Amino acid sequence: MIGKLNHVAIAVPDLEAARALYRDTLGAEVSEIVDQPEHGVRTVFVELPNTKIELLGILGEHSPIAAFLERNPAGGIHHLCYEVDDILAARDRLEAAGARVLGDGEPKIGAHGKPVLFLHPKDFCGTLVELEQA
Repeated sequence: MIGKLNHVAIAVPDLEAARALYRDTLGAEVSEIVDQPEHGVRTVFVELPNTKIELLGILGEHSPIAAFLERNPAGGIHHLCYEVDDILAARDRLEAAGARVLGDGEPKIGAHGKPVLFLHPKDFCGTLVELEQA
């Protein structure tokens, strides 16, 4: 069901500093910072030959990564994103298998303009999983 790894998301306390680290120290191609108000985050994408790294910063007082950064003040891996061909079929199959979809269970439009869903980390070895329709 899952396809390729789309990205690894890393929550960071200072998005500008993280962007500079990947660009200047690691020599990576990085995007500009983009606010994602519907998700409560600011994003930067680091382009790699085989996948992407998504750097996540807090946007607003209700940001879903604020609690993560309180527990992990230096930042850390927040979630893994896998591609699926049909997000609704994937959701239905996962729910039938007992997996919990976060939120209201309906896909939202993600940072790449495609439908996404998040799966409860307790159902996936302690890892928050994002599914993105390819």
